[in-house]
Amino acid sequence: MGKKKKTKKEKLPLRLNIIFFIMFLMFSALVLQLGVVQILNGEEFQQEIDRTVRETTKEPVPRGEIYDSNHRLVVGNKPIYAITYTPQKGLQANDRLEVAEKLVAFIDLSTEDITERNKKEYWYLKNKEAAVERLTDKEKKDLDDTEEYNLALERITEKEMNDLSEQEKKVIAIKKELDKAYALTPQIVKNEDVTMEEYAKVSENLDKLPGINAIADWNRHYPFNNTFKNLAGNITSQDQGIPADQEEHFLTRGYSRNDRVGTSGLEEYYEEVLRGRKEQVQYITKKDGTTIDSETVVEGKPGKDLVLTIDMEFQKKVDEVVKQELQNTIQKHPYQHQFLSDAIAVVMNPKTGELLAVSAQTHDKKKNEYINTSYKALHDSYLPGSAVKGATVLAGYQSGTITPGQVFVDRTINIAGSPPKGSYRTLGSVNDYDALRLSSNVYMFYIALQMGGEMRHPFPDGSKASFNMAAWTEMRGYFQQFGLGKHTGVDFPYESTGVTGDNPFNPGLLMDFAIGQYDNFTAMQMVQYVSTIANDGYRVRPHFVKEIRNPSNNDELGPVYRTNGTDVLNRIDMSQQYINRVKEGFRQAFHANGGTGTDYFGTKDYRGYKAAGKTGTAENEFYRDGEKLGDTENLSLVGYAPYDDPEMAFAIIVPHTGIVDNKYPINHRIGQGILDAYFETYKP
Repeated sequence: MGKKKKTKKEKLPLRLNIIFFIMFLMFSALVLQLGVVQILNGEEFQQEIDRTVRETTKEPVPRGEIYDSNHRLVVGNKPIYAITYTPQKGLQANDRLEVAEKLVAFIDLSTEDITERNKKEYWYLKNKEAAVERLTDKEKKDLDDTEEYNLALERITEKEMNDLSEQEKKVIAIKKELDKAYALTPQIVKNEDVTMEEYAKVSENLDKLPGINAIADWNRHYPFNNTFKNLAGNITSQDQGIPADQEEHFLTRGYSRNDRVGTSGLEEYYEEVLRGRKEQVQYITKKDGTTIDSETVVEGKPGKDLVLTIDMEFQKKVDEVVKQELQNTIQKHPYQHQFLSDAIAVVMNPKTGELLAVSAQTHDKKKNEYINTSYKALHDSYLPGSAVKGATVLAGYQSGTITPGQVFVDRTINIAGSPPKGSYRTLGSVNDYDALRLSSNVYMFYIALQMGGEMRHPFPDGSKASFNMAAWTEMRGYFQQFGLGKHTGVDFPYESTGVTGDNPFNPGLLMDFAIGQYDNFTAMQMVQYVSTIANDGYRVRPHFVKEIRNPSNNDELGPVYRTNGTDVLNRIDMSQQYINRVKEGFRQAFHANGGTGTDYFGTKDYRGYKAAGKTGTAENEFYRDGEKLGDTENLSLVGYAPYDDPEMAFAIIVPHTGIVDNKYPINHRIGQGILDAYFETYKP
């Protein structure tokens, strides 16, 4: 037993020695190989590393296009030739100058925009030793590099600038564009008026032009000219690049500093889908920038396309109606309408929220021309006048202030300490239908008074009125259910919520609110309000874009990526019985005897369909720079058609019309024109 144990102990060290010996041989081989690589072949491998550089650049792709509801192009990309420059990392001014001196043989660039500074920088690069010699030893010692450089530029004489040849100026113009480029980011050198000959010459000589490329670029173009253009929005140029105040936002999302981005309208709102996916190309280049090989590592994809809810033919008709009626009004009474400059209209499908036309026209008095300013329908807010009385009556029903069929005596109300308040004439006893048909102010005043706690009727002349401040919150709460005083949710940037007045302890101002004479609303809010009534109390989100489509390789639109369907934001907290009574009041306003819109819509038969709605007039003082210049009126109109099964709703605001006895009914004329255009365009 003892001998066996001894034999095992002797074998164990022998095995370990063999393992250690094998490991020694392996490490020796590894050290030998490292020596071969570093000592014998190190210089050769280092030269190979120094000889080539691998860098990845992101190439721009075409931006998504915008089409109308019938797939007609509204905003497209016009292909153009372009010369680009993509610098490698670490290039200096001399490197870019060398490229510019080569490129000038192939392209012609205007020299109009080169500055004296550009000329001096060029002269400095070409005569650096001479420029530095003009500095004293003390200046060289005391100044840092930047100060020394700027002083050297200052001492370049005007004569030396004037001695530059035309060819040198062209080099300077090219270098100016090259200097704008960021490392590994394509920069447009020239994309306007690039000739076929220039494109071909540059393409043939790319091996001699480090970083230069000849590509097919694009510019935005608008087949319908100015129609809908300011709603479609703008994009930056490559020179402008991403906005400085949004730099962090865009850079963290993969943008380059010189990328073109949407800055307004639908271009901005739908930037993420319109931008597309850049193509990523890996270049293998020599140290001097000459490209040896390239490989696409991420395939580019053009931006997605937008399909609008807008029919451009209908949009054009609405624009023309608004423009023509604004022009007629100003020409009829130019002095009285001296403060009138705008007319605004919005048309929407009340059931789906699809915007059918959004129009605003502005009269530029200095140039005496009419400008398309459709964005004002979303940005500018005005006193709406009696057009909002439907919301007031519904608020009265739901709050228990009035009951269906409630009668008030319409005569002037005199509250102590406040000016008399009444309708345009004494109307006598009126119920809720009459109040909407005849547009009774006094009926709305009593709703406001009773909501504030003042229950006396008829109100005693000269008495003080009771008032509960909570009435402001309650009344505005009802209005906001219709979208009045809050965002409509439209797919557009920077929508205004209107202007909300203070909540003073003053029953008279709440009475003004009830007839549309206190808070300001936009035309977009007004069309959502009347659409909510037309749609039996369902408030839907307005939207410009119906579909987002994937890009296609042919002339047809690609498959649907996403749809913007009907989005119900809320259902107003009011019974269907109450809504039906307001709808009947709106019908009577357009068709019953004495209705404020009967003279204009009562006899109109739109292919067998009839409209309903509410007219409005608001007193509105005109101020400029804090100074009152005159008394004006805002004329408004809201409506929908057909009144028994609405498929379109509209809102019109014409602010600051003059007060004239024989006034031109511009709000009604625009309403008539819109209804005519709608039933001509959309066959029921």
